[in-house]
Amino acid sequence: MGSQHLTLADPPVDGVHTGRRERKKAATRRKIADTALRLFLERGYDAVGIREVAAEADVAVTTVFSHFASKEALVFEQDEDFEQRLTKAVTERSPDESLLPALRREIHAMVRHCTADGAAPVWRMIDGSPALRGYEESMRLRHAESLATAIAAASQLRPGPAPTTTACRAIARFAIDAFSLAREAADPEATVDEVFRMIEAAWAALPTGAA
Repeated sequence: MGSQHLTLADPPVDGVHTGRRERKKAATRRKIADTALRLFLERGYDAVGIREVAAEADVAVTTVFSHFASKEALVFEQDEDFEQRLTKAVTERSPDESLLPALRREIHAMVRHCTADGAAPVWRMIDGSPALRGYEESMRLRHAESLATAIAAASQLRPGPAPTTTACRAIARFAIDAFSLAREAADPEATVDEVFRMIEAAWAALPTGAA
């Protein structure tokens, strides 16, 4: 959503490694998403159709769907980027950094972005739309499963017994829920820290050396 889309940061565009075609594709995607969000906020999510978004963005309807699988996905433009950032926080952390501090730092970054100035109208729109709430819920579950897989894989590379699949999935869901609770809280950062203290206590109680 431009500066308001639910993103952590715009992905860097490297002219050496990213071809002209890829840059153009990314620019088109951003234009469509920015246009859609503007229309949704101006007129209401349910009042705007895909054809109107396409016309306003000066692209074909098929172009919209080549970038976004559904109307709901237009609001969550950087869904895949969120997922990658979460998993990379686990898999690409430094050898001397424990899993949970690395993950907490990334959740803090997400919360800061999604509670920044200008984000409130977008969240009101999401909270007021059953379709968007359902999409967000399915997105959170998908992110949690990807994160659980990353936690399990990373734990295999560390000394000590690996946590069970159930433990990895539970910790991942708690971490994703920390974000959801924090973005609704009066003090988002304190909420993240509070939830992660509980996560850390649960993780430390596991018969593993993965923490």
